[in-house]
Amino acid sequence: MHSYEHLLVNRVGTSGRILEVTLNRPEVRNALAPQTFREFLAVLQAAEPEHEIRTVLLKGAGPVFSAGHDIGSGDLSGATYADDTRFRTADQANRPLPTNLASALRQITDVMLYFWRYPKVTIVQTHGHCVAGGLELAMMADLVVTADSCVFGHPAHRGVGVARNAMLLPLIMGMRKAKELMFTGDSFTGTVAEEMGIVNYAWPEDELDTRALALAERVSNLSSDHLGLIKAAANQFYENMGLYSSVYSSTRLDAMAQLTESAYEWQDNLHTTDLKTALRIRDEPYGNSSTRTKDQATDDEHTPPD
Repeated sequence: MHSYEHLLVNRVGTSGRILEVTLNRPEVRNALAPQTFREFLAVLQAAEPEHEIRTVLLKGAGPVFSAGHDIGSGDLSGATYADDTRFRTADQANRPLPTNLASALRQITDVMLYFWRYPKVTIVQTHGHCVAGGLELAMMADLVVTADSCVFGHPAHRGVGVARNAMLLPLIMGMRKAKELMFTGDSFTGTVAEEMGIVNYAWPEDELDTRALALAERVSNLSSDHLGLIKAAANQFYENMGLYSSVYSSTRLDAMAQLTESAYEWQDNLHTTDLKTALRIRDEPYGNSSTRTKDQATDDEHTPPD
């Protein structure tokens, strides 16, 4: 099987019918770089014609599932969409080019939407933190299981941008709570995520691997083509409600969100201080950091989420 720099890929389960894909950048808390998405797309495309593969199980190596987009790489947008090619997101006077930025962001959105419509069952297994870009990616799966202690949220809504797919929260949960989470960027635990219907199950972390694999085995009993038809039938309801147009709209709004007063304040703090200080300034008005819930405090000594 092909080897990747950002991912581990294995066939597991009965007769290898489950494709286990592991985000493998634990040194940066599995931050999602453009290369990560390119490799993920390549893995999915290679597995799509494999009839014996019925389910894809995506998880993360190390202490977290993913802390979000890799804002430590210097490429916050995913503007690098091929190994040697970049969108120009600013002109020679460093004035922003939002149309180009929206095109750059769409490269990542396209991968996420391919994951959404992928003709096999997809399961995301989260632990530690599943925030910002990590949450965006997780919500595109068919099923999500988590450690009950996992921290979810999208702190980047606090002036950094707009979730490129709105985390699908307006479709997954009630409007009132979805808007509250989007306005505040607040975090919440896996247990709360299960109560709100954002994940299927929240289990103790020491049981997570075993129970996630058992669920993947259970949903893999039918042939891949039959499962694909069931998935298409379910997805069509959400697509008829405008999922594709809404996700692409959110992607364009993320580009526009780089040009707001709050975004300029964030960018100024980022350029005049260090990243950790900019995050502290951003989060102080909310009374919590980007990586803790109201009942749980953690430090920010990690690659921060986007």
